[in-house]
Amino acid sequence: MDAKLRIHRFVEGRKWVQDYTVTVRTGMTILEALTEIKEHQDPTLSFTCSCRSSICGACAVRVNGNAELSCEILVEKLLERYETDTLTVEPLGNFRVIRDLIVDWDPKYARLKKVHPTLQPKPEFTAETGCKQSPADFDKYKKYAGCILCGSCVSECNKNALNQKDFLDPFAFVKAEKLVADSRERSPEEHLKAVIDAGLWRCFNCQECTAKCPKGLDPAGAIEKLKAETFRHGLADNVGAKHAKAIYDDIQESGTLDESKLNIKSEGFFLASLRAPMALRLMHVGKMNLLEKHPVNPEIDTVRKLVKTAEAASKEE
Repeated sequence: MDAKLRIHRFVEGRKWVQDYTVTVRTGMTILEALTEIKEHQDPTLSFTCSCRSSICGACAVRVNGNAELSCEILVEKLLERYETDTLTVEPLGNFRVIRDLIVDWDPKYARLKKVHPTLQPKPEFTAETGCKQSPADFDKYKKYAGCILCGSCVSECNKNALNQKDFLDPFAFVKAEKLVADSRERSPEEHLKAVIDAGLWRCFNCQECTAKCPKGLDPAGAIEKLKAETFRHGLADNVGAKHAKAIYDDIQESGTLDESKLNIKSEGFFLASLRAPMALRLMHVGKMNLLEKHPVNPEIDTVRKLVKTAEAASKEE
């Protein structure tokens, strides 16, 4: 069976799409297909790879608009998934392209430094005693230690696509959560303050980073855990945290959202007052009535039980 690979090319500022045909063998990966093209059809085609064992993360690309680890994903599987004989291969999104499928990682590594990505051990640890912890403590963060910096989460991050200046790459938040959850860390507050300044509360929660992570690390979940940690460490004095707290309080008290007071609780009276024209329009069309008492959900007891169950489950993690 033959398959057509439509590869996005980029050389010295010139962009084009070039088609190649490969004979699909059982077990052939996208990386093998790219290697065959380079070795037998077009030596000018450029891409990156190293371990070919799903460990280094160097070979990630986009296939039909989705980030994939090219040394891991099978051509046959993709042809079956998309019900086609043509696959479009392009460089990862939200990166500067250097050449063909090669992207520039230097700015990403520079941004990673914002979360202070090194462990600062507690004073009781010394060269003589070591830096030990229990298996239970290790289990709290070992999943996040599996990040291979492939860039798949960055490629599909909608917030990054909109604005990279006020929001870190998802893998940086994964690194931060790994350090915050590590029982050996001397100052988790240092990492938390850094991620707050770097846009923690600006996440769209679209879940694309989690959906596309080839290692199943759940970057979106790491971001939510970091948000929860800001409350535990008394660092929730910002609009995003106040907004989340206001929603939580409303759900606890009435089982519904009191949108007439949400902005006041989140931003304070002064900033909320700047939204008065919008509030007046909402009142005019019947979307909000400040004179009516906020209704209580008739299933409020069930809602509160669900909240308690979710909180208990979060603590068990």
